[in-house]
Amino acid sequence: MNDNVAQLLADSLLKVWSERDDEQRMNVMKRIYASDIVFYETDNGPAITGHQAIDSLIKTLQNQWPPEFAFTLTKPAVTNHGVSHVAWTLGAANAIPVASGMDIAIIESGLIKELYLYLDEPAT
Repeated sequence: MNDNVAQLLADSLLKVWSERDDEQRMNVMKRIYASDIVFYETDNGPAITGHQAIDSLIKTLQNQWPPEFAFTLTKPAVTNHGVSHVAWTLGAANAIPVASGMDIAIIESGLIKELYLYLDEPAT
C-alpha cells in the first residue's frame, strides 16, 4: 500500500477529527482533504460538503465529548485502487471505547475526495 494513502487516513482521524485546536485542524484539513470533499455520516443523512461544513460538524461533536476523547486506529489502513479503509475507536486512553467503526475514503489526486463513516453497532 502507498504510505502516503495510509498517512492521509491516519491524519484524517488523528489530526482532524481528534484535534481540538480550530486553526491546526483546518490547516490539516486543507492539506489532506479536497476542497469539495463530501462526507457521508449516515446513509439517510445529507452529504456534508467542504472544509467549513465538516469543521462545523467536528466542533459540534467535540463539544459533546469529554476533552480526553480521541480516535485511535485499531488496524493499519488498507487500500484498493483509490478506495481506502481504516478501522478506529473513540474514547479516552486506556478506557473502554465509547464508539468504534471504520472510515472508507475515496482518494483522488493525493487528497481525500469522499469520506464514508460506518459505525459499529453498540455492544449489548
